[in-house]
Amino acid sequence: MAVKTWPMHSPGVSRSSVAPFFTPRNGTRIDRRAFLSALGGMLALGAFGPGDALAAKHVTLEKEDAAEGEGATAAPSGKLVRIDRGTDGVTLTFALANAPFPLLGAPYEDRSVLVFVPHHYRLPKDRRLDALIHFHGHNNTAEGAVHEHALREQLAESKQNAILIAPQGPVRAADSNGGKLEHKGGLRRMTDELARELAKPSLKRILGPSATTAAKSFGTVCLSAHSGGYRVAAACLMQGEVEVTEVYLFDALYGAGPSFRAWLKAGGGKRRHHKLISTYATPPVRANNLVLMAELRADGFNVLHELKPGELSRKALTDGRAIFIASPLDHGGVTHRHNNLRDCLYASQLHRHQKSDWFDNKNAARQIDSR
Repeated sequence: MAVKTWPMHSPGVSRSSVAPFFTPRNGTRIDRRAFLSALGGMLALGAFGPGDALAAKHVTLEKEDAAEGEGATAAPSGKLVRIDRGTDGVTLTFALANAPFPLLGAPYEDRSVLVFVPHHYRLPKDRRLDALIHFHGHNNTAEGAVHEHALREQLAESKQNAILIAPQGPVRAADSNGGKLEHKGGLRRMTDELARELAKPSLKRILGPSATTAAKSFGTVCLSAHSGGYRVAAACLMQGEVEVTEVYLFDALYGAGPSFRAWLKAGGGKRRHHKLISTYATPPVRANNLVLMAELRADGFNVLHELKPGELSRKALTDGRAIFIASPLDHGGVTHRHNNLRDCLYASQLHRHQKSDWFDNKNAARQIDSR
């Protein structure tokens, strides 16, 4: 997906690409290069205390929003640090206090949380944000997973009226540590902070008709995890203090089976029930899926098990609560090469306001589209 980076000083954007001046409404022209130079001097002299470097880095964006925001009564907090515009929507990168990291005792400092807002998104009348929260796996980053696994494209193609959230976990490390999201209330604190940021008036000029301005809270929340992301997903279910409706695991059931089982058993509501779709591709994950399937059958669940691609119908994928899918793909491709996430979203309890032909012939075997 082609992206256009917001003109600001951020990783991947050279100083030379920053416009030389910006003009606040009082008509004063401020030299950006002089401002950045002064800022660098302040940093060198220790004007900012420990932990303030990230905030200082984004002062420029605060100044721009204060000067150019449409109807904004106050400058944004500076937590929005990057804007990428693409064919399917806009990706916002926030630096949040309640992101998984940094955390005392962990070697990770990146507090990024990526949010993708599709062009077709419209804030509902109840001002509640439906969302898919994705946890990346080992040896990757949130940005890498979003790009490599076509997460934005699959959400856009599903036509669901939801946003994608991708918190930064351990950066390119063989580590499943979920940081602050493994603490009691961690997911609630992150989503509460994010809701406040997404509700700010300054986002209206960035997102246009898809603006999340005036959002008050989150509505239907689904979690997805690839590989080692299973651990933080399970922790969020057990103590995140956010009601999660659906979970999608992509070759990710390396452990925490009892947590997923307990969560599934706890959500038997007729209007909004808990639903698990677990896709597996490698032997150790397959073994754990078979164990969980047997346990859920013993609990009285009607377990659906797809052994050949597309064997389950669209209706089965929509109505089922405990669904397991054997994939012929490799570990890295299981999330996207057969549009697995897209089909999970199509069949989800999220809210769609656009027409789709995905449910045509809904009782027939599901057609597999390769990406």
